[in-house]
Formats: sequence, structure tokens, C-alpha cells
Amino acid sequence: MNAKLVNSLVQIIESLTPEEQSLLFERLHNNTIQVTPGVCGGQPRIRNTRIPVWTLVAFRQQGADDEELLRNYPTLNPADLSATWLYYEQHREECDRVIASLNEDRDD
Repeated sequence: MNAKLVNSLVQIIESLTPEEQSLLFERLHNNTIQVTPGVCGGQPRIRNTRIPVWTLVAFRQQGADDEELLRNYPTLNPADLSATWLYYEQHREECDRVIASLNEDRDD
């Protein structure tokens, strides 16, 4: 690990204005969510996994909290969940449509 580089990055981040920090964290969150044709049916998923965003959203809507999700998905971390909830806030209709469609398929 390059401790000198990490220390430099921390100094840079600390020197950012609150608006700049917010933009940085939003961009980092956005990198956590990936859309790759042929993986998870092209649905948005958590970085380098086959865990679609809608799966976590659906479990949360059924009452699962972050602690339970992290226990059930040990490859995820709290930042992944934060990125998921931010993505859901920004793409609510899209995610809700997928969840509704899957629920309809189960009812048939």
C-alpha cells in the first residue's frame, strides 16, 4: 500500500468545499453501480457482483435493514448499500417497475 499517496488524497479531500465533497462522493457512489449487457440481464448491479440493485431494494421494502443485508450478502459493504439507496432515489421509477414486473410474474 502506498501510504504517502493515501495521505495526499486525504489532504486533498479535506481541502474540498462541502459542495465539492458531495460531488466527489456522488461520483464514487455512481461507480459502485454497474450496468453491463449480458450480466444480470443488463440490470443495474453492485460493482463486480451479480447482485442487482432491485434485489436489495425489494428486500429493504420487505423490512430488511442494512445489517441484515450485509449479513446475507457478505461480499457487500456499507458503501455498496449507500450507493444502492442513492441509485434507487435517482432511479426510483425504473427500479419499482422491475420489482412490480417480477411480482406479477410470480403471481401468474
